[in-house]
Amino acid sequence: MASERLNSILNHFKMPSGLAAVTSRNPDDIVVTFAARTPLTKAFKGGLKDTPVDYLLMQLFQHVREKSRIDPKLVEDISVGNVNEPHIAYKARAAVLAAGFPNSTAVSSVNRFCSSGMMAIQGIANQISSGSIEIGLAAGVESMSRTPDLAPELAPEILSASQEAGDCLQPMGQTSENVGKDFNVPREAQDQFAAKSYQKAEHAQKSGWFDEEIVPITTKVKDPKSGEVKQVTVTADDGIRYGTTFESLSKIRPAFPKWGDKSTGGNSSQVTDGGAAVLLMKRSTAEKLGQPILAKFCGSTVVGLAPRIMGIGPSLAIPKLLGKFGLTKDDIDIFEINEAFASMAVYCLRELGLEEEKVNPRGGAIALGHPLGATGARQAATGLAEMRRQRKKVLVTSMCVGTGQGMAALWVNEVL
Repeated sequence: MASERLNSILNHFKMPSGLAAVTSRNPDDIVVTFAARTPLTKAFKGGLKDTPVDYLLMQLFQHVREKSRIDPKLVEDISVGNVNEPHIAYKARAAVLAAGFPNSTAVSSVNRFCSSGMMAIQGIANQISSGSIEIGLAAGVESMSRTPDLAPELAPEILSASQEAGDCLQPMGQTSENVGKDFNVPREAQDQFAAKSYQKAEHAQKSGWFDEEIVPITTKVKDPKSGEVKQVTVTADDGIRYGTTFESLSKIRPAFPKWGDKSTGGNSSQVTDGGAAVLLMKRSTAEKLGQPILAKFCGSTVVGLAPRIMGIGPSLAIPKLLGKFGLTKDDIDIFEINEAFASMAVYCLRELGLEEEKVNPRGGAIALGHPLGATGARQAATGLAEMRRQRKKVLVTSMCVGTGQGMAALWVNEVL
C-alpha cells in the first residue's frame, strides 16, 4: 500500500510523456503570443554596425508593445540574454523604460554564451509556471560590431588544477577544428553543408518567408570612407551571399591554420548584430486577454561536455530533451540547430541521424549570422514562423554553447 502511494505521488510530479501529452492543451501551459526578431546584419559592415545595443533593444521592445497590443502594465518582468555587452543590465532597463513600459516592469540580464536568448525564455517561463509573474518578455541581443569577444585571464591555480579548465579559453575556431579532427568531419562535407545553408536562406529571403518574423529597425549608419552619417531603416538580413555553391566555398582558405585546415570563413557562422524577443504567458491568461496563441513552450534542457569539443552540444542536449518528454526524433517536424560551424552541424546531424530537409529549412547561422546573445530567441522566432508556413506541429531548437555546453528546447505550433 505504501509503495502504491509513493508511486502515485511520484507520478503526480512526473513530466507528461509522449506526443499526445506534449501536444495537449491545458490552462497552465506556457504559450507564446508574440515572437519577432530584428534583421541580422554583418558586424562591422552591415546596417546595424553603428547601432548601440540599448537603442536596438528600445526599438525591439517598442515593436513588441505595439504589434502584440499587450498592455505594457501587464508585463511584469523582462529578461535579456546577452554575452559581451558592458553594463547590459543598465542598458536593458533603460531601453525598456524608453520603449514605453512602466517602471513597474522589472528587467534582468542573463548570460550562458550562445544560449543566452534561450536561457531568457526558460527563465521567464519558470517564473510564470511558479506563479511569480503572469506575463513576461524574453529577449536576446548582441552587437558584435561594438563588443568584440575577448577571452578573460584565468588564475594560474585554475589552469594548473585542470586541463579542461584551461580548455574553456580555447577560441571557438580551435574547438571547430577539434571537432573536425576528432570526429572525422572532412572539409568537403563542411562546405557542402554550408552551401546548402546559403542556398536555403537565399530561397527563403527571395520568397519573402522572413518578412513575417522581422521587425524593421531605424538607425544611423556612418560611411567608413566619407564619414557621412545617414539615417536608414534596416528591414532585411544582409549576410546572405546569393549564388553560393560548394565549388565557390571550396576555394576559400582555412580561417584557423594554426589549428587545422577544415573551417573557413565560408563554412563558419558570421559575426552579426541583431536581437529577438518572445512574449510568454499561461494559456488561461492569453485566452482571458484575447492574445493570439502562436505556440506552446514545453521546456528546455542543458548539458555539459568537454570544452574543447563544445560544438557537439546539440548531439547530447537533443536526446536528453526528447528523453524527458518521451519523444523520438521522428516525432519532431523541424529542428533549428545553430550552425556555429559546419563541423559541429555535420557531426550533430550525422550522430543524431536527422533528415537534412527537417533541419534549418530557412538556412542557419552560416548564412544568416549568429548574434551570440540573440540566437536562442532568434531561433524561436524563425522556427515558429517556418512551422506556421509548413503547417507542422513540433519544433526543437538547439545550440552548442561556449566552454562546453549544449541546450535544446521543445515547442508546439498552434497555428495550423
